[in-house]
Amino acid sequence: MKQPSLDLLMSKVDSKYTLVLATAKRARALMEDPEYEANAHGVKPVSQALEDIAKGKLRFELTHEGLK
Repeated sequence: MKQPSLDLLMSKVDSKYTLVLATAKRARALMEDPEYEANAHGVKPVSQALEDIAKGKLRFELTHEGLK
């Protein structure tokens, strides 16, 4: 799987900090999903999280408490 470009990812978020937090949160959620490993086909959770962000599958909002 080819990684999405940083330019594309930055168009989906307001800062690199938000991108890192959103990616980490999504990757952790994928690792906790029991069906993910069966359907991953060798794709690492961080790569899948970046791909999901690039495709616009995630909706997130940066608050004072963190990502929502």
